[in-house]
Amino acid sequence: MSLTKISNNSLSAISTLPASIPTGALTLLSTQTASSSASIEFTSGIDSTYSSYMFKFINIHPSNNISILQFNMSTDGGSTYSVTKTSTYFRALHNEGDSSTNLIYQTSHDLAQGTGMQDLAQGIGNDNDQCTVGTLQLFNPSSTTFVKHFIARFNTYEASDFSIDQYCAGYGNTTNSIDAVKFQMDSGNIDDGIIKMYGVS
Repeated sequence: MSLTKISNNSLSAISTLPASIPTGALTLLSTQTASSSASIEFTSGIDSTYSSYMFKFINIHPSNNISILQFNMSTDGGSTYSVTKTSTYFRALHNEGDSSTNLIYQTSHDLAQGTGMQDLAQGIGNDNDQCTVGTLQLFNPSSTTFVKHFIARFNTYEASDFSIDQYCAGYGNTTNSIDAVKFQMDSGNIDDGIIKMYGVS
């Protein structure tokens, strides 16, 4: 390893780092494109290779109006999606007419030791130009010691012409390895959109 020291006592160049030091670099592992899809599942590539995995959602468009994008996790390669979860959920919103704003915690979208789907983005409109975008990060899914934390943030073009900034975080209350993740709408299909899975170094 080579270090260069400059006058303000900061490091200007590091040629190599020990493998144990995380860099935060993203490695694209998988890309899936929805086409009237009932669900999108990632059933391979989630293992001990990376300490966390990030999913990026690009222009996710529902077939049904006022839809909710949801997810769940699996410990058996996607045979079942029923991991017990506890979570929090809140949102900020503002409409196009500049007449309505809100910041609220939403108990209807959180879970308390629930095994069902976790809401990520709500109220997604199905007009041709409406969709949701966001990220979901899953931490240390292969740990057999700790629960499986996740953090998500989405922005939605809502059916009534609102911009909704949504935050969800929680944990899968299991010490089994998470090896698959599923995304779906609460009703109807994912009509269009791209989901990319990255490993975080």
